[in-house]
Amino acid sequence: MSTPLRPTLQAATARLAAAGVDSPEHDARALAVHVLRLEKPSDLLMVDTLDDDAATAFDELVGRRAERVPLQHLVGTVGFRYIELECGPGTFVPRPETESVVQWAVDALAATGNPAPLVVDLCTGSGTIAFALANEVPGVTVHAVELDPDSLAWTRKNAAKRVAAGDPEVHLHLGSAEDALPELDGQLDLVASNPPYVATTEAHIPDPEVVDHDPGVALWAGEDGLDVIRLVEKAARRLLKPGGLIVVEHSDRQGTSCPAFFEQQGGWADVQDHQDLAGRDRFVTATWTGGSAA
Repeated sequence: MSTPLRPTLQAATARLAAAGVDSPEHDARALAVHVLRLEKPSDLLMVDTLDDDAATAFDELVGRRAERVPLQHLVGTVGFRYIELECGPGTFVPRPETESVVQWAVDALAATGNPAPLVVDLCTGSGTIAFALANEVPGVTVHAVELDPDSLAWTRKNAAKRVAAGDPEVHLHLGSAEDALPELDGQLDLVASNPPYVATTEAHIPDPEVVDHDPGVALWAGEDGLDVIRLVEKAARRLLKPGGLIVVEHSDRQGTSCPAFFEQQGGWADVQDHQDLAGRDRFVTATWTGGSAA
């Protein structure tokens, strides 16, 4: 016995929409692609029906997604720019807004003309920024630092996958952003970070996918959401060489407070805030002058 695919997708979309999922049609199609082991959503055009096993598996996944289990946990991977990363329980799910952070870093490194830039991704999570830079920046050497051992386990899985795909090795380190890589003090061309930045006073704001499934260590950052960004800035002061660059993602509610913090510290030039592709304040950039704190 078989089940028609298109009415099943329509019913799944309606179910997910009723559950408050932001992109119900996309997620229903993504789950169908996963169950049917297709390469891309457009391949669904060649499928008319689901067999009993596929229909049952699809219904179960739609039910879990309706409970707001992240789509990426259900399919086990997430596409990010030009690469695919494995992710699941225990690590922060990469999100599209971070693609703008990577694009700035790629363009900034290209503009320096340095044929062998040295960079670090602090609070790397599953390795999102680190592996994207290794994939896109010729000659780059990338270090990635993560505090949470559970998250670093996912980073290691992705490291093996990316090396197998032909990307340069990313050097992984377990430890805090603040104390990272003292052996590289004064040598780095770029510090990049997507650190925890949700204020503890904003616990009501994030979606269930975030609050219930992303690890708390990757979310919470004090009453103003800047606690970990302060640690990243402190580390960057010693890691960057004069003229080195920093790019740090922040929440869309920190477009004023985050760059103001960098301005207040002294030693930073060209402090600018930037928006993501959705037009929301998303990340701060600056150039290290080698100066002293204010």
